[in-house]
Parts: sequence; structure tokens; C-alpha cells
Amino acid sequence: MRLPSCSPSLTAALIAAVLSPFAFAASAGAVVQTVGGTPVGLQPRETATVFAGDLKEELSGEGEFEANLAAATFANTGGSPVVHGNDTYAVYWDPMNQYHGDWQHLINTFLHAVGADSGSLKNVFAVDTQYTDRSNRPASYHSTFRGAYTDTDGYPSPGCTDPHPLEAGDAITCLTDQQLREELDKFIVQHHLQTGMGPIFYLLTPPGVTVCLDAGGPLGHCSDYTGPSGGVSYQNSFCSYHSDINPDATPVGDEKTVLYAAIPWTAGGLGDGHLAPGNAKPAFDCQDGGFDPTSKPIEKKEKAKERTEKEKEEFEAKTAEERRKIEEAEIREGPHQQEPNQGQCPSRDGYCDAGLPDLIVNQIAVEQQNVTTDPLLGSWQDTAGNEVTDECRNFFANGSRGAHSLGGSVTANEETGAGTLANETIGGGAYYLNDTFSFAGLFYGGVPCVGAINLAPEFTAPNPVNAGDVVGFDGMESYVDLGRGVKYTASGEAQTSYPTFTWSFGDGTPNVSGYAPGAPPANSPATSPCEAPWQAPCAASTFHAYQYGGTYTATLTVKDVGGNTTSVTHTITVVGPPPPPPSGPGAGSAGSSATGGAGSSTKPAVPGPVATQSVLSSSLSRTLRKGLVVRYSVNQQATGHFEVLLAASVAHRIGLHPPLALGLPAGTPPQVVIAKALLVSNGAGRNTLRIQFGKITAKRLRRLHKVSLLLRLNLRNAGGGTTTVLSKLTLH
Repeated sequence: MRLPSCSPSLTAALIAAVLSPFAFAASAGAVVQTVGGTPVGLQPRETATVFAGDLKEELSGEGEFEANLAAATFANTGGSPVVHGNDTYAVYWDPMNQYHGDWQHLINTFLHAVGADSGSLKNVFAVDTQYTDRSNRPASYHSTFRGAYTDTDGYPSPGCTDPHPLEAGDAITCLTDQQLREELDKFIVQHHLQTGMGPIFYLLTPPGVTVCLDAGGPLGHCSDYTGPSGGVSYQNSFCSYHSDINPDATPVGDEKTVLYAAIPWTAGGLGDGHLAPGNAKPAFDCQDGGFDPTSKPIEKKEKAKERTEKEKEEFEAKTAEERRKIEEAEIREGPHQQEPNQGQCPSRDGYCDAGLPDLIVNQIAVEQQNVTTDPLLGSWQDTAGNEVTDECRNFFANGSRGAHSLGGSVTANEETGAGTLANETIGGGAYYLNDTFSFAGLFYGGVPCVGAINLAPEFTAPNPVNAGDVVGFDGMESYVDLGRGVKYTASGEAQTSYPTFTWSFGDGTPNVSGYAPGAPPANSPATSPCEAPWQAPCAASTFHAYQYGGTYTATLTVKDVGGNTTSVTHTITVVGPPPPPPSGPGAGSAGSSATGGAGSSTKPAVPGPVATQSVLSSSLSRTLRKGLVVRYSVNQQATGHFEVLLAASVAHRIGLHPPLALGLPAGTPPQVVIAKALLVSNGAGRNTLRIQFGKITAKRLRRLHKVSLLLRLNLRNAGGGTTTVLSKLTLH
């Protein structure tokens, strides 16, 4: 595990060491800016890749060095709000029925998958959980897709001048941001939709509808651009943006606040036979900027072979159809977009355009993260105005520590003009999504642009030891990607935070909990392991002595700065006399202890912890592949385990013979235990975990189309008080 070795105040030399070999190129301009009177978080049509290769080779002078260090200033000064869980709505403003059904299906399926995968560490949205606000709560990855709607209200009169309208009657209208805001306000009222700092509205428009942040024209900030790069119109054009409607102008938002993102159709028209041939343009500049994802480092543009003078003459002599085919071939050789969901070509509408919304999906993913971490445009940014995905623009590399790999092919398909690369798997679907910036990765010297995070607690159990021996437990073996964050004082001052490490030794002694690195002074009284800049107390490494012989289960639980929690257990064998038997009336009863001797009596039962549980999974096939997602809350420090129970009669029918579950309420049909998961709570809070099924169990359960299960949570607190929570669930 890498840990920072200095305070948050960095010198230029340290920044150079941290960023190398990953240089951050200067943006084409502030991404958070005010246009036409509206503050927006803008996605420019194309910027230089931020993954610019070796720092020493790329930076030629001190001035350029300074300009490329904006990422090191990434912060949330004062702790402005982030979104603590969200509900997403997709609103297609499409009165002319131009948004194809298969396009809507792909986009809506993606939003549903993002919600279903909530709490996962293995996709790009998990990276955002490291970003907090003044409440010291993270931008949680808890998303709920609240559905999609087609808004058939007619378009108003054009509010702007389209600088580059589509050809041959494909152009529809030009709408300003103000017109979008007015329509969204009306739509929310019409359908009684909830607003506030949780819901996020994605307003999508079809091909031919241009969105401008101002009056448009040659110098306007508009979504429509199909010409060559360069020039003011190109530099001002954009792919999407997010903003807010905040009628009370509250700095933290309130129940009237509307968080929204405008997602115009900026996916081009490759393969879309509904458009005139002249409008079948590529749109790689609104995806990965045309950078070659196979180059190392990713800093080279895909480039088609230039024609010789002879080839130019031959080209002009060919028919229009022949020239079109040559141009299409050149598009495939040069910069081209990636569509992992191309599917069958032609699709059911007779054309090869089913994968075009993959580019829209990427824009939604980008805006989802920017809205979550910077909802009111005053939270997590760098000094250049770059938001969390802007720092890693055009970076689509593998996920954290190999958690993901690039799938598909970079080669463009002859019919669609697009490749099939994917770098994310969410809810079983493959997507090509821009990586996002890890503030923790920047300071740890890791890759600051990632597509997932790792949280893998680990320690090596000692060989068998004798009772009384001092035993070392080294949690610094762990992978903790989100290993540095920010917490805020009551006055809004930012302070560095670190992951927490909690040890349960399995012998009834109190848990040891603290931060990395070092050992707590209670176990190492002669040391001072938590001197600045480290946060006290420390507990990533610790010592313990077992008093009696036996076999013990030691558990390490790590909670990263995003609030994600994972545990690992190992068995410890201790040689020596066993613990003495308890004495006195009531000795050995759960939740009590005996004092021994004449007149001793059982102590009153210790109150158990208060806990709740709920199951987020509903799909049987997805649960058997990825595990049962459970959300739980506990009101205090406690340890215990979840059990998934199946009716013994059903288990016998499908050939499963696990152990019987004991201690069920009277009248409950016999149950067997088919899966377990350990739970260690360091204190009051709410979290999620996945309960995995064994291969044989999953194979047998796949024979069922529907299964009813019981979920049992058994908890014990430090005083010995116990609690059991039992609930029913059905998977289809």
C-alpha cells in the first residue's frame, strides 16, 4: 500500500515526482464558465489528451510546467456540496419522433445498469466516493434510475442561429439553454416530479436539434459543428454541459433546486441512413478526441494515409459513389469513434446506426460524475475550472490495477465506421467511458486517471505460536486505492483524512482501530508511530498476544476515505492451555458473564445493537453471477454475519445439501444455509456489501426461474449483546 509522506502543501519538486510519468496537459480553456449568463460545467468538443506522456519529455520550461500542474490544485475549498446519492431521469424532448427506439433503449439500459450496480467498486462511478463536502459525507455511489420519458411538447420558435445546420432538410431547430430550462421546469411541474439535491435530469434532444448556450451564430457556443477543427466556432462548440436551476440562490441548494444536464445529439450520423449522406459525419471529437488508444503513452492521433498528387487526381475522376467509399475507408483508417454496442448490422430499422448512442452514453457518464461532485459549480475543481472528468479527458485506459481490460477491437467496422472498444462492464453491459480523476491516486504516486477502484484488505497470518507470544499483524499489505481524502472542520477548513483499519482478534478482546501506518501505542508503548503528518491513532500494523491456546479467527476491516468497507479473515493457531471454563450461575449464557464464588449471580442481559437490512438485488441470474447486494445500517460498533437461507425442501429438490439453519423462529419451515458473509461495523452507519454464492450452489439455483429466500443478520456488540434481523426476499 502506498502512503503519502508529507503534508497536503506540496512543493513543485514533489508534484513533479507525483505526476511523472503522467503529465496533465493544459485545458483549452476553463471548463466551468459562464456563457450567455448561465454558469455551466462544459464538455468542449475536443481538448488535448491529458495523458501526455513523460513529464520530463513533455515539459520544456518552467512556465509550461506551471501551466500543466492544475490537477495538483484540485480541491473543494470550504466544502461546497456534493450529491449524497441520486435519482436519475432521462427526458427525451422529441415531438417529431426523431429519437430512434433502439437508441433510447441503449441509453435507458445504461442508466438502469448504473443504478443496479450501485455500491460496486469495479466501475468508474466508484472513484467519485472519495470526494466529500462540509458534512464530511462522500459523493456516494447510490444511484436509482427513476425512468425515461418522451416529452412531446412542440419546440418553440428558434431562440438561436445554428452556425452549422444539417443539410438537406435534416435540420430541425436551434434551442437556447434558457428554452431548455423553461421546458424542463414545465415538464417537472406537469408530472409532479421531485426536485432538490438528489434528482438529476438528463434532457436529451435528437439529431437536427442544435443547443446553444447563447444566441448562436458563427461565434456562438453551440452543440452543432461538423466542419474541420480550428477556428472560433469549433473552439466554442461543446458536446454536453450541466448546470442548475436554483431559484432561492442558496449556496447548498434546497428542495426547489433542479440539477440538470443537457445532452444534445452530438454522436454524428455514421451508419444512419435516415440522414442525408452529407450528414453521416463522425463524432470522435465528442468521445476520445481521435487519440489512438493502442499507443503508449496515449498521446498519438489516429491518422489516415495522405493522398499523393496522383491519388488526388484519380479521386476526382471517380464517380460520387466511388468517392464516397474511398472517404469512408479513410475515415476508418483515421480518427474514428468506438461503439461497443453496434450489434447486428443492419439493425431492425435497416441501417447500421444502433451503436451511435454509445457516444451519448459516455456524455451522460461524464455529466453524472461532474454533477455528483460539483452540483452547483462551486465544489470539486482545479484552478483552471476543470471538473473531475475534465482532468482525464480522452483517457479510456484500463481500470484500476487491471480491474478492467480493453475489450473489442480498435479497428473500424466497414459498415458503421466505428470500432468496438469497451473499457467498462456495468450491469452486464459493455461501455466505453472516459476515466475519471482520483485525487488519492495523484498524491499516492499511482495512476490519477482510473476506471474503477480497489479495496482489498490483506495480512499474512503467522505460523502457529505459543500462548503469550507477541504476534505482528501487518495490514500494510492491503490495496487501498482511495487512501487519501479530505474532511472539513466546523468552520469549513479542509484537513487530510486517511483510511481506517480495524482488527478483531477473535478472542473476545476489544477491537483495535485507527489509521495507517504504524501500531497503536497501547500495543507498542515505547514507540510514537503517529507523528505528523500521520493522523492518530494508527493501526494499519499492530501487535497482539493470545492468552490461551486454541484456534482463532483474526479479521481486518478497512474503510477507505470514500466510506467503502471490506474485510479479510485468517485463522491463527495458538499452542497452550485452553481458557478456563466459566463459573457461577448462568455461566456461558449468551449476552452475560459470571463473576464466580458464593453468592455470584448472572449480570443483566446487555442490550444488543439496533440494525436494519434490505436487499437491493432482484434478478436471480445477476445475483448468481455477481452476488446478493445488501444494504444495512447499524447504530454502534458490532460484529456478526449474514446468512442466506433456502427452504430445505427446495434445496433437496435441486440437489443441494448444506447445513441446517438453527435458531429460527417457531413455525418457520426448515431452512439450510447456502451463503454467508462477515460483517464488522466500526460504529454507527450505513453501507452495502455483496454476498457471493459458491459455484455449485449457483449452478443448482440456476435451475429455478424464481426463488424465495430468507436473509438473516446475526450481530454482537462489545458488551456481548446480540441482535438478529430476519427478512424475506424473492429473486426472479
